[in-house]
Amino acid sequence: MADIKVKLYDFLGQELGTENLDPKFFGVNVKPGVVQEVFVAQTANARQVLAHTKGRSEVRGGGKKPWKQKGTGRARHGSSRSPIWIGGGITFGPTNQRNFSKQINKKTKKLALTMVLSDKVVNERLVLVDKYTLSAAKTKLLKASLDKLPGKNKSTLIVTSKADMDIKLAANNLPKITTIYYGSLNIVDLLKYEYVVLSKDLLNKIEKHYS
Repeated sequence: MADIKVKLYDFLGQELGTENLDPKFFGVNVKPGVVQEVFVAQTANARQVLAHTKGRSEVRGGGKKPWKQKGTGRARHGSSRSPIWIGGGITFGPTNQRNFSKQINKKTKKLALTMVLSDKVVNERLVLVDKYTLSAAKTKLLKASLDKLPGKNKSTLIVTSKADMDIKLAANNLPKITTIYYGSLNIVDLLKYEYVVLSKDLLNKIEKHYS
């Protein structure tokens, strides 16, 4: 595979040259079907089951037989919490026992991640910086730096390590900016944000973690 080169910037927006990327990780051919499969599985697994209706065994009351079995001329009933009664249980209603989770193997999951990252590289949406140099955890400073990098005023995902606390704190008040730990990268967030910013020292960590 041919070498893949991306522009390298400092955190003040100055272009420092180019950096070679591993083509096995950042030069993968995109297969939309694989990306969609992983995207659907991830969103389904994150889905919360909130709607819940009570069945006849869960509705309070109804322990006493409404009237005797015979002799009244009315239909027999054993409980006032039967689904055919007002205030009774619900038949076929949504319950919290529903399971929307989908199985996806790790190999396919990692492959989809490399495809999305490769697509960012092809479309020049991956912004590589030499290192994060933020003097303080201030939103104003972070915004000034991002405004000098490609993707100004665009939705941006900043990939960080545990040591980049200043970046995380400074990004909290920026509506189109969010941070993500490199070990938590996923295709939903990568697709949600137009640009991805990461520092040079995270390249090897990401490749090693997801290879």
